[in-house]
Amino acid sequence: MRMRMRMKMRVMMVNLKSRRKKQFHLVELKVMVLLMVQEFNFINNLIMLNMKLLLQKSVKDLVIVRGSHKKARQEDLSGASIDEIMEAMNYGIRRKSRKLKKRGRRKGSKNKLSPEITKMLGDATVLYAHGRYEDAISVLNEVVRLAPHVPDSYHTLGLVHIALGNTEKAMGFYTIAARLMPKDSPLWRVLFDWHNERGDVARARLCLSKAIRADPNDIALRVLHASLYAKLGDCQRAAESYEQISRVCPEDVEVLKISAKLYAECGQTERSISILENHLKSHPSGADFGVIDLLAAILMETNAYNNALQHIEHAHQVYYSGKELPLELKIKAGICHVRLGNIEKAEIMFSDIETESDSSHAGLIMDVADAFMSLGHFESALKYYHMLESNAGIENEGYVHLKVGQCYISLEDRVKAVMFFYKALHALEDSVDCRLALASLVLEDGKEDEAISLLSPPENLDSVNLSSDKQKAWWLDGKIKLKLCQIYRAKGMLEDFVNTIFPLVRESLYVKTLRQKVKKRLTISVLRQRTKILDVGETVDVFGGVRPLASRSDLLKASRARKLLQKKEEQKAVERAAGIDWHSDDSDDESLEEEIRVPPLPNFLKDEEHHNLIIDLCKALQSLERYWEALEIINLTRKLVYKKLPVEKKEELQSIAAQISYRTTDPKHGFDCVKSIVLQHPDSHAAWNCYYKIALRLGKNYSKHAKFLRHMRTKHDDCVPPIVIYGHQFTMASHYQDAVREYLAAYKLLPENPLVNLCVGTAFINLALGFRLQNKHQCVAQGLSFLYNNLRLAENSQVSLQEAFYNIACAFHHVGLVSLAASYYEKVLETRERDYPIPKLLNENSDPPENLNPGYCDLRREAAYNLHLIYKRSGAFDLARQVLKDHCTY
Repeated sequence: MRMRMRMKMRVMMVNLKSRRKKQFHLVELKVMVLLMVQEFNFINNLIMLNMKLLLQKSVKDLVIVRGSHKKARQEDLSGASIDEIMEAMNYGIRRKSRKLKKRGRRKGSKNKLSPEITKMLGDATVLYAHGRYEDAISVLNEVVRLAPHVPDSYHTLGLVHIALGNTEKAMGFYTIAARLMPKDSPLWRVLFDWHNERGDVARARLCLSKAIRADPNDIALRVLHASLYAKLGDCQRAAESYEQISRVCPEDVEVLKISAKLYAECGQTERSISILENHLKSHPSGADFGVIDLLAAILMETNAYNNALQHIEHAHQVYYSGKELPLELKIKAGICHVRLGNIEKAEIMFSDIETESDSSHAGLIMDVADAFMSLGHFESALKYYHMLESNAGIENEGYVHLKVGQCYISLEDRVKAVMFFYKALHALEDSVDCRLALASLVLEDGKEDEAISLLSPPENLDSVNLSSDKQKAWWLDGKIKLKLCQIYRAKGMLEDFVNTIFPLVRESLYVKTLRQKVKKRLTISVLRQRTKILDVGETVDVFGGVRPLASRSDLLKASRARKLLQKKEEQKAVERAAGIDWHSDDSDDESLEEEIRVPPLPNFLKDEEHHNLIIDLCKALQSLERYWEALEIINLTRKLVYKKLPVEKKEELQSIAAQISYRTTDPKHGFDCVKSIVLQHPDSHAAWNCYYKIALRLGKNYSKHAKFLRHMRTKHDDCVPPIVIYGHQFTMASHYQDAVREYLAAYKLLPENPLVNLCVGTAFINLALGFRLQNKHQCVAQGLSFLYNNLRLAENSQVSLQEAFYNIACAFHHVGLVSLAASYYEKVLETRERDYPIPKLLNENSDPPENLNPGYCDLRREAAYNLHLIYKRSGAFDLARQVLKDHCTY
């Protein structure tokens, strides 16, 4: 068995060897065929590479050259390198080396392209050069499929799409190529220019940063980067970028000055000064004039005049030794001397201005004049302002005249001041300050009409051209309106005063009430506007998006707005799925006018002058019987600054509101005012009179009145006015027994008060006429005793005696004792009464009332009428007729 197995094994080995020989011959045959194909491909590749070299000059204008001509890349997309040509020539004819190969990757072969890829790239370039763009795109797409890491294919695809006009796709391929070749600075620069033109600042900044990282020595890129920050308003980063450029190029003085100016704008003046000082220290023999001038200007802005003067003197000794200082530095030195109090030295410095006082030095002369004026040297300031005035065609001529007028005001020369203000107004028609100053001067001379004409709007408003980009018209300015209304108020022109100031006051108060809202309801349009910041990051390319250029707070608001919008969309989808019509309170078309409205009087309600203005306005509206408008102003004021107002102003506003409410058809608006007045002055009879006037208009069924009166009656049990009013309420409701109880409580507190005795007496008389009362005679006697007590008090005081007689007569007449009533009516007719002033409400105008005829306090006509009724009832018609004829005819 073993022998048989061995024989079978030998036979199998022989067969296997024969098979291997056959396979080896087949492999050799395949290798020979492949060698022939490769030689054919080599010839074809060589022809194509030579064609590419010949076409390189013709396509040079179409291909973006990356890098400088001195450092041109040998592996450029538009042609083949020498190594590629030599490799193609040696390919296929080189014998196989018998040396042992080293393990690992051959040096420099990591990014080496295969001949097939190289050929396809060459074919695509030729197709692109011949304008066969579609064929070139198909070939390049195949290259991308086979070798996606090759950047040349993406770059060529970008060129092809630019030729086709597909800029968006071209820049997408450029982005891929730039990402695969991060050190290709020109390609990043192309992407920066494209994003910058589109306004995509975030991606433009990213591309510019990549370009600077690829070529750190390119100063032009760094300058672009710094200017981009300056354009975005980020002065801090812009200044830091310019400072870095100045370190790389220390001889570029302009960049240094820009950096110093930006630091000064950011408020970092110390750093700005240190940069300029370090530059001067590093150039001890010669420094740029602009650096010295800028350093002196920054020091003067920070009031460091001594340091600025030292730097100018050092520059004169070192840099301008034996020479004349430039005029700009000399003027700055003179201004420093003025600020330091060295007027004589300053005048020596300014001596050159008089010889060179032309329009080119107008700015320097203006600085000198402003320095003198700010320190109160008005005569010296006028000298230089007049020097500017003599230069014909100078800029800001109206500003110069305005300054001259202000100097003359300080020198109390009103005539010249008015003259120069009119000159300034001719050049500066829209200047609010000029008009206000001129109007004040004219008012001091008593020319109110001229001041009104200066502050009133032009008569031909239709012909005035107001462009949208221009500032608000001068006649709409709040300061102009305030000054004009002051003139109207002083002249007693109430209607003009109200028409001028009322719209401004109402608008200012209304806008301030809107701003008091702590939490605002944001509309959908506002939310979408906020999320626009995040749109930069939403546009994602193949390598991802970028972070938006915005502050942290704006990004937080934008993310919250996006979440709210998503929540609204989910709510909308749920309700629609349930078959419910979705309605949102925040419509897309809702106006944002309330959020961006600016009050015409910005600092309104902050000083006493504005408080007085509001009170005067309310009084004027009350006099003009524009009650609802006055109530609107009072209510808005109470909502805003009621707690901050002085006590007397509060009471005055409350009194005005109460008076107005009493005269309007709906007195409910004044009830809160009179209630607050009573709470502040519970012992004031005028406050209670004011309250009861409104309460009578509201009626006995007004719930707030009854509740408040019960509260005050319980809280202030020793206060007579609420007790008396409570008794009046019972009397009006015919509850005479309750009324007697309340009046007697008041009598215990004030037994010698005529009004309390009168109320108690009339209440007893009314109670005696009730049907259920048993002791009527006793009740009548008690009532008459209180009325006689009222008569006694009237005889001993200034109270009307005629009124006391009349009350007793009415009481006798009421209970049927007509003979006694007639005798007291006759006493009323025999008594003559003078007119007493009508009681005023709290803070009410004390002027005499209008439309009141003399004798409005005389009761003889009423007594005569009642007496004639008694005579007529008893049958004495002649006496009745005679009484009417004597006392009731006009």
